[in-house]
Amino acid sequence: MEILDGKKISNQIKDEIAVEVTQLKERGEKVPHLAAVLVGNDGASLTYVGSKVRSCKKIGFESTLIHLPEETTEDELLSQVAALNSNADIDGYIVQLPLPEHIDEQKVLMAVDPDKDVDGFHPTNFGKMALDMKSFIPATPFGIMELLRRYDVDTEGKHTVVIGRSHIVGRPISILMSQKGKAANSTVTLTHSRTKDIKELTLQADIIVSALGVPNFLKADMVKEGVAIIDVGITRVPDETRERGYYITGDVDFEAVSKKASYITPVPGGVGPMTIAMLLKNTLLARERHQSTNN
Repeated sequence: MEILDGKKISNQIKDEIAVEVTQLKERGEKVPHLAAVLVGNDGASLTYVGSKVRSCKKIGFESTLIHLPEETTEDELLSQVAALNSNADIDGYIVQLPLPEHIDEQKVLMAVDPDKDVDGFHPTNFGKMALDMKSFIPATPFGIMELLRRYDVDTEGKHTVVIGRSHIVGRPISILMSQKGKAANSTVTLTHSRTKDIKELTLQADIIVSALGVPNFLKADMVKEGVAIIDVGITRVPDETRERGYYITGDVDFEAVSKKASYITPVPGGVGPMTIAMLLKNTLLARERHQSTNN
C-alpha cells in the first residue's frame, strides 16, 4: 500500500511554479496576481483563504484578499465582481463559497469572467472541460488527476467508481477520468444518494473517488483487494477530548480500508493541499493566456 501524499506533491508543484515566477521577475515580466473574495466569517473559509494567501507569498505571486462583511448585499458583491473582471492587473480570482444565504451563488458565479475563473466553476469552463478543450479545470479534480499522474497510478481500462455528483468534484472528475490521456481512459460509474446498492458497485471498482462528505462512509467490506482510493471528503467531527474540540476525517475508514488498498490518500494531507496547488497552477495559466492575448 502506498500513500498518495498530497502535501508532498503540492509542495513540488509550488516549487515548480516558484521557479517560473523567479524567471518572470528576472525578465522583468508581470508576475501572476490572484485575488480572493470572502464574504462573512465562516471558520473553514477563513482558514482556506488564509492558506491561499500564504501560498501566494511563498511562490512569489501577488495576492489580494477582499474581505466583505456578512451583511454585504448581492448587488454590492456583484459590483465587486465586475470591478475584478475589469482590473487588468488581476489574472484570476475566486469567490469563496459558501456565500451567505441571502446571496444567489449561481448568479455571482455566472458574473465571473470565464478568463479569470481560476476555480473553474463557470459554465463556459465546465463545458470546455467536458468537450476536452482548453479550460480552467476545477482545482480539486485537477489536483486528483495530478496526484494520479505523478504516482503513476494505472487508470487505463480500469473501472472507476465516483461517489457523489457535485459540480465541484464528483461530476467533473467522472468526466476527466473517462477522457483520453494519462490518469484517464477509465470506465466510470457515477454514484449518488439515489444509487441502489452502492456496495455492489464499489466492490467491482479498481479505483474509488469518494466526494460525499459523510465520515467513514466507505468501509473495508465495500472494497476489493488492490483498490486505489481517493478520499475527497473532509468533515470536522466534534470531539471534546481534543484541544481543538474536533478532529478532521474523510469519507473512508482509513485504518481498515488502507489494509486492502494499493494506493490511498490520507485526510488531512491528501487531496486538500492539491486543491490549493492547482488553483495556483490555474492562476499561472491565466496569466500566460492574458499575456499572449495582449501581445
